[in-house]
Amino acid sequence: MASQLQKSKLCFIGGGNMAAAIIGGLVSKGIDKQNICVSEPWEVNREKMKAVGVRTSTSNIEASQDADLVIVAVKPQVTKSVAQELAGAWAQRTAVPLVISIAAGITLESLKEWLKLGDGRTPHIVRVMPNTPALVGEGASGLFADNAVSQTEKDLTISLLGSVSKATEWVEREELLDVVTGLSGSGPAYFFAMVEHLIESATALGLTKEQATRLAKQTCLGAGKMLVDSSDEPAQLRKNVTSPNGTTDAALRSFEASGFKDIVDKAVNAATYRSEELGRTLGKS
Repeated sequence: MASQLQKSKLCFIGGGNMAAAIIGGLVSKGIDKQNICVSEPWEVNREKMKAVGVRTSTSNIEASQDADLVIVAVKPQVTKSVAQELAGAWAQRTAVPLVISIAAGITLESLKEWLKLGDGRTPHIVRVMPNTPALVGEGASGLFADNAVSQTEKDLTISLLGSVSKATEWVEREELLDVVTGLSGSGPAYFFAMVEHLIESATALGLTKEQATRLAKQTCLGAGKMLVDSSDEPAQLRKNVTSPNGTTDAALRSFEASGFKDIVDKAVNAATYRSEELGRTLGKS
């Protein structure tokens, strides 16, 4: 399927950070730069894309006119107008492209309505919820597609995302993308907040901020690598480093006394609910 991606003409509607990350990953894997076109209204982003060597345009219609694969990477608030513009422009095409949407919260139902061509045809659509570690090639993405999307198209999507995501998970129901948002979409910020507070605590106890920052960052990186590389469950890894009545045990007991599990549950639920809410609101706009 990588060979299919090599032959495909790719169009990115929007040239922001996530699009730039995916494009960088594709180029690093040998995808022909001239097979990639980015439509981006902001000159500063277009110049960044030109520096990579891909084609650029200020016109969504021009950029997508001969594309096999169109990645919609715009703000949710403008997705409707962009989708309707594309649908109008594709009316004369014999074959419409596969559409991959990374516009957060925009449901498949809304995308189908907005992308429906005048003759009744609707492009096959895949929704993707990526996360910001994709910017360093360590992303995690949740994906959803309905039965109209073929296995070949799913494989093509995985090949595209594989350039920046180490974990790509298909979900069986679209609403589970909201859970993916609460877990991995928003998840990096949870870790950043944890490290932020670790640094503050250690600094208050006497370490310099620089020392605390270096130690906290490496601890987070090292623990993450252990999670990825080990066959043990997270609970077992936690037990492995926790001696009875030791320092780690004291810290974990403090977490428990403060309701750590409930704090995490409430945070994931809050992000999941907000994702659902945004989908309902933006779909009506």
